[in-house]
Amino acid sequence: MLRYSLLRSVNSGSFKTSVSSNLPSSFAAGNVSSRQQRSASTSGPGSNIVLVDGVRTPFAVSFTDYKNMMGYELQKHAVLSLIRKTGINKEEVQYIVCGCVIAEPKTCNVAREVVLTGGLPLNIPAHTVTQACISANQAITTAIGYINSGIVDVAIAGGVEYLTDVPIRYSREMRQLMLAANKVKKPAQYLSLLSKFKLKYLAPELPAIAEFTTNEVMGHSGDRLAAAFKVTRQEQDEFAFRSHSSADKAQKAGFLDDVVPINVAKGRVEKDNGIRVSSLQDMAKLKPAFIKPHGTVTAANSSFLTDGASACLIMTEAKAKKLGLKPKAYLRHAVYTSQDPKDQLLLGPAYSIPKVLEKSGLSLKDIDVFELHEAFAGQVLANLKAMDSDFFARNYLGRSEKVGAIPMDKLNNWGGSLSLGHPFGATGVRLVTMAANRLIKEGGKYGVVAACAAGGLGHGMLIERYPN
Repeated sequence: MLRYSLLRSVNSGSFKTSVSSNLPSSFAAGNVSSRQQRSASTSGPGSNIVLVDGVRTPFAVSFTDYKNMMGYELQKHAVLSLIRKTGINKEEVQYIVCGCVIAEPKTCNVAREVVLTGGLPLNIPAHTVTQACISANQAITTAIGYINSGIVDVAIAGGVEYLTDVPIRYSREMRQLMLAANKVKKPAQYLSLLSKFKLKYLAPELPAIAEFTTNEVMGHSGDRLAAAFKVTRQEQDEFAFRSHSSADKAQKAGFLDDVVPINVAKGRVEKDNGIRVSSLQDMAKLKPAFIKPHGTVTAANSSFLTDGASACLIMTEAKAKKLGLKPKAYLRHAVYTSQDPKDQLLLGPAYSIPKVLEKSGLSLKDIDVFELHEAFAGQVLANLKAMDSDFFARNYLGRSEKVGAIPMDKLNNWGGSLSLGHPFGATGVRLVTMAANRLIKEGGKYGVVAACAAGGLGHGMLIERYPN
């Protein structure tokens, strides 16, 4: 019927009328046109882009609170909770983009699955991005790019990781035999394939948190980086202890109000469950986790496998005013960097922070809040030492002098990935939202977010507190 209607409309010169009259009302040309008009009303180059708010599910140690769930369910909860918290009409949302690293094959475009299963308007386009540990950062900047280009003026950016259940494959040899078996038609052909089978082909292939190009686990890079910058085991343990202690205080004080509780089969999950305030003495007893027996990276000073999702609402300032929404921050500048993944895998912040400051015309002393992703304690401390090194500045940053030292009383004051957890695809939104919340709570003006990622990637962003 639809095909006949299209042909008839083309021949008669009444294409729009014929199609509209033969489709459901939700497909009517008038509805689509009004949506397009809204999307072009306030966006475009030079627009002030704001973060209205951000939320996240409680971050949970993998294999604990979210057992038997799927990643898209966590992402859906974050997106729908964001809509409820901000009070925005879901009809105003024009695009959704989410980050994810190790995706469930059945829901690989997790952003679109959120739309399809979350009761959202089906004409909201959505796609998923992956950029290792800065996937949610990429989701945010993708949304910013769409707004700057005038495609939309309201978007949701988010991210999710669900490491409790990851795709496990047969070996390549076994997959090839199984695919070939689908094409054979004679018993002799089956027997020929069977003769090629070897028992070792049944060995499963698990996803590895390792660099494809170097075949090196990130923990090894963390150990080598700490050694290169002379970060001691004690310094790493002390930083990890600080992270957990700060997160514990922030959680008890109610500062982590970006967390939205979620009901699961076992009950209601209300808070992050990875925060552990141990003692430096107990932490010192742990053995090296990667380079044995002389490494300094341990389970206590590393981030842990985490399940969780996040989402934030981004739009133009003009649109926020039109909708009566009070933003939390301006999203001012963002940069991406990349370097050698063998020797400088985790130095993203040391490269991205100077660039975003230069782009903003600011210096370290102008920044009130720093939120750095904590993959490993040694990684954070190595980046801090790199930025405070004239040698590193001259030989790697092309600067005549060092960037300077980030004051510790401005850095990750409510904890970080070491304590709160690190769902790969979701952390970026958590960093930006926490920076905005800290600026409001602490009365600061500017905040810098920075993170490293697999592949030698880095990200930096400047945000500015929205005026009262």
